[in-house]
Amino acid sequence: MASVPSLASTVQQRLADALSAALPEAGSVDPLLRRSDRADFQANGILALAKKLKGNPRELATKVVDAIGADDVVKDIEVSGPGFLNISISDKAIIETLGDRAADDRLGVPYAENPGTTVIDYAQPNVAKEMHVGHLRSAVIGDAMVQILEFAGEKVVRRHHIGDWGTQFGMLIQYLIEHPHELDHKDGVSGEEAMSNLNRLYKAARALFDSDEEFKARSRDRVVALQSGDEETLALWQKFVDESKIYFYSVFDKLDMEIRDPDVVGESGYNDMLDETCRILEESGVAVRSEGALCVFFDDVKGPDGNPVPLIVKKSNGGYGYAATDLSAIRDRVQNLNANTLVYVVDARQSLHFKMVFETARRAGWLGDKVKAVQLAFGTVLGKDGKPFKTREGETVRLVDLLDEAIDRATAVVAEKREKVGLTDQEVAENGRYVGIGAVKYADLSTSAVRDYKFDLDQMVSLNGDTSVYLQYAYARIQSIKRNAGERRPAAHAELSLAPAERALGLHLDQFGEVLAEVASSYEPHKLAAYLYQLASHLTTFYDQCHVLSEDNPAEVVENRLFLVDLTGRTLHQGMALLGIRTPERL
Repeated sequence: MASVPSLASTVQQRLADALSAALPEAGSVDPLLRRSDRADFQANGILALAKKLKGNPRELATKVVDAIGADDVVKDIEVSGPGFLNISISDKAIIETLGDRAADDRLGVPYAENPGTTVIDYAQPNVAKEMHVGHLRSAVIGDAMVQILEFAGEKVVRRHHIGDWGTQFGMLIQYLIEHPHELDHKDGVSGEEAMSNLNRLYKAARALFDSDEEFKARSRDRVVALQSGDEETLALWQKFVDESKIYFYSVFDKLDMEIRDPDVVGESGYNDMLDETCRILEESGVAVRSEGALCVFFDDVKGPDGNPVPLIVKKSNGGYGYAATDLSAIRDRVQNLNANTLVYVVDARQSLHFKMVFETARRAGWLGDKVKAVQLAFGTVLGKDGKPFKTREGETVRLVDLLDEAIDRATAVVAEKREKVGLTDQEVAENGRYVGIGAVKYADLSTSAVRDYKFDLDQMVSLNGDTSVYLQYAYARIQSIKRNAGERRPAAHAELSLAPAERALGLHLDQFGEVLAEVASSYEPHKLAAYLYQLASHLTTFYDQCHVLSEDNPAEVVENRLFLVDLTGRTLHQGMALLGIRTPERL
């Protein structure tokens, strides 16, 4: 089915046409339409137009009103103040538009006009290291943007740029050579067991490295063997990668996220490109030699001493820095994956690094008018005290511990309601997982990514306020109403007059597609979370003021209210799914 234009876009077009008809000398004018407390919409564009034409804004506004005339969409339009237009939509237009949305599997949401290929770099854990709270935001924000962009029609290539290369592997591989059974285990090992094995091995290797100079020397030789492609060394390196993946995938599974093996392309995936990347940069003059290192300099990047701070692509000892890998990844994503857009979901504290990397790639011609790179920067997860989230002992919080606690808290909340709803033990456990993980994701996604936020599980699993639990309960309540409706079915009745709460709910439902388009273009999933919370709030007001299944209501009123409730449920379900959050049928 074709996409359904929103009422706002329809009114916007009518106003633009009326402005052109009434004031042809004005040319193309934006009516500046927005939602209003005084009416359904308010248009403020005539003020700027009157200033431009040196005319009286109220007189110009009156001309526009006369040019619009009556139709099925605009019920009333009046001139207010110094030339504002207050516009009310007809009840018939609201229900008919929502009826068109309800008839479409996509709720009438259009695909993007010019979809391209976007590579999203997110969820970047490190091999042989535990995932901690700092890994949460990249995973959650990145996964939401993947879902949103794919729904918009964009071809999305996922990339998990895991830390799987570097000098520390010399130490780990050398220790494994000398203690060959440390990673031996039966098939079917759990993620926790895999991480426990890696932790034990890492601590033992580090202790030996720090205390034994001969082992330290052998470890450094092993780094050279790794970098030169020695087969035995690479095979043992692969064991660390495979063991770590067992652990990574178990954590992502707990986060209810799909991570596919082909999407995991770590630092090592670009090793074969590093030398050529450096050669291209040096031959083109983008990078220059400075004290033996290959560097890129920038006029606006200076250190505390006022001297330029370069991006070091190749170190003076011949080793490659992160910049060489990141630049090679850009080359691969643009030239081999044919990407139009590169989105990096990376901590805001790395903003300077990525600013320099993107500018270097632009100078090299890999980025430009047809290909853009964006850092979707995110802030820090804080504890209740407003400081970076740590354990009581001052340690970094393990991500799996945090998720387990969220699930435990949520399961307790769900269990309190089990008898009233009639939930089985299996449903309590399953819903507890959905509510707990949803609570963690929503707390993250409902905050503007660039801001820090406080991790407060008590608030996250609350039934009140701006939480995922509030939205999940709103959805479950809708399903309960539909079950209690018996033979009565949702049906749109455009001939009915709508109560204020029905109008408010209907107009908000109509904005879903516009919100998604804005979120997809600005990479701001918190705006979708805000829309869904407002939708649930409108639904609460609607419940309070409009009895859905009352026997006192005529059949068509019941059917129309069931229609509004059903479409709200579908919109909540779709919106939450795009944020990576489940909506249980009973809660």
